[in-house]
Amino acid sequence: MAKIHAKTYSQMLQDHDLFIHQLSLTPSDKHHDSLRSVPTALPNDLVRDIFKLPKLTREQCGHLRHFHNLASQPDGDWSFMGGASGQDHDEGSYRYQLASMAYAAGAAHYHRLPALRSVFQALLQKMIRKMLHPEVWSYWYLTSQSGKRLDPDLKQLRRPWADPVRKENVMYSGHLLLMVSLYSMLFGDDHFDQKDGIIFNWDPMFWGMGPERFSYNRTTLQGCILKQMERSGWMGACCEPNMVFIIIATRYNDVRNHTNIIGEVLAKYKEAWSRRGGFISANGLFRRWYAPNQDLVLEPQQLSHSAWIMAFMPWNSAEVKQVSSTAGAGFLQHLGARTNIRPPELATEIRRISAAENADPDSPSVVDRAWESMKNLPPAATRSPLPAFGFIAQWLSEIEGPSELDPLLRHADQYLHPTWHEGGLFYRRNPPGWDDEGNYLYMEPYSGNAAIGYARLNVQGGQKRMYEEPWTKEDVLKRPCIEGVGLDDGVDFLRGVWVEERKAMVVTVRSWEGKEVKMGILVKGLKQGRWGVYVDGGLREVVSKGEADDVRVQMTVGGKEVDVVVVKV
Repeated sequence: MAKIHAKTYSQMLQDHDLFIHQLSLTPSDKHHDSLRSVPTALPNDLVRDIFKLPKLTREQCGHLRHFHNLASQPDGDWSFMGGASGQDHDEGSYRYQLASMAYAAGAAHYHRLPALRSVFQALLQKMIRKMLHPEVWSYWYLTSQSGKRLDPDLKQLRRPWADPVRKENVMYSGHLLLMVSLYSMLFGDDHFDQKDGIIFNWDPMFWGMGPERFSYNRTTLQGCILKQMERSGWMGACCEPNMVFIIIATRYNDVRNHTNIIGEVLAKYKEAWSRRGGFISANGLFRRWYAPNQDLVLEPQQLSHSAWIMAFMPWNSAEVKQVSSTAGAGFLQHLGARTNIRPPELATEIRRISAAENADPDSPSVVDRAWESMKNLPPAATRSPLPAFGFIAQWLSEIEGPSELDPLLRHADQYLHPTWHEGGLFYRRNPPGWDDEGNYLYMEPYSGNAAIGYARLNVQGGQKRMYEEPWTKEDVLKRPCIEGVGLDDGVDFLRGVWVEERKAMVVTVRSWEGKEVKMGILVKGLKQGRWGVYVDGGLREVVSKGEADDVRVQMTVGGKEVDVVVVKV
């Protein structure tokens, strides 16, 4: 077939006389029609519709590639992911980074690039595989002994156990449940429903009684967690603050299984918390968690915990909006185009003064007096070990939207060292603290690798919409999609959308490092008929598709964006 030189979109928009050309095909090609009566360039109205489709920004593409780079590292390689504790015990632990990256990828697929099935399916498979690596969950053997920091009435250490999901440890098992449930919902894939779909192999080399193997699937893992909730009187499983991930996962699984377990669980959970004063503390923030051995609810002192809760509590919108409306007072410093984060002790004092005097928390007088009251605090008191920036970014992304999120991201880009590596964007580690002008400088792996990327890739109300309108297996399997490609191909995907009204598949790609890459995309799920394949606006071929045929598009991609449109003609 003769080569067709593609016009640019701007040329097409100026050209109102689209000539019809007849190109010849070899008689042996049984899958192609004559191109007679098919425009050699995309019609102007379709071009305009494509221009209206949003593309991922360079930063959003960079976050996805960084996720891919981290998830593709060989077993035992945790480059860029190590936290300050070095023991995978704090909020920057591998499990939290992997989970947040998975939620970010899931949100990007659902809201922004829904046609790119193989791209995101492969990415989430890698993240879940990492999550099941012993280095992510083996901490539990020692942690299962408990300790006086979280259980002050403890008299002696408990006998340890290695199974990381059998009991307690729901800050691992809850994340894992949501990761596999999200995977099943997005891709209609039954892998984690199979017997031995989730396997933990415990086999220390120099100690222990020999190898152990713990086997679960999506259903048995959820059942194990819900039984713990029941034993706690429905206050939640141990160590699960506000049970956010379990509820989202159970909702996804209900839709997939045509059940309504979540209705009963939520009713009992809300009732149990209402008997202990509800979810919201007297200071207007979400309460931290329930300590079952002391029958005590811990109260919040910082914004971080509430921010994290608000990002992932789509089933409790009324209270989330109530808390969100005042949560940032004192903690967030609005500086025109940029938002800074104040030290939590300063913020607490600002909130105390403003509440006592019914004053504006942003008043210079209130802030100055709060600073004065902090002069006697030791330096360590103004340091925050929590990943505050990431938690706050996730909250603003979900609840408040771009008007509040973008100024916070500008602070990150100005003060928190955005770094590009192998096409991926992250924010490198920096010690806790603020500079002499009070600018927040702390950056840790959870925020730098995962949470800022999540905030950029999510949309306002993104978790809420996914919770209320999860994809069914039937929806996934009948919807046209792109297969046969992934981030391993060396390209970034800026668009990947099926436009139902135009019966058009639209994909935009470019090489992340500018080098030419030969690749092919497979368009699956198209109905019978004639389909025009356009690359950069120029007609490549017309395919007559049978019932079982797929449309494959081969192309060379470089640093310049390439647009592929497969449209019914």
